[in-house]
Amino acid sequence: MKNRLRVLRAEKSWSQQALAERIGVSRQSVNAIETGKYDPSLPLAFRIADIFELPIEAIFLRD
Repeated sequence: MKNRLRVLRAEKSWSQQALAERIGVSRQSVNAIETGKYDPSLPLAFRIADIFELPIEAIFLRD
């Protein structure tokens, strides 16, 4: 699944580690989500959306 996570994270000037700590996952998980190697679970997608104060569909895009 494509996503805008890297762009949104950069807009906040957050490192992958900083975002990982905010959403309760490892830095490697953030990297895997950003590169499309891992699709987050629905609860994790909601946590990410809440952190950025955006709807899920504004972050995660259909292929």
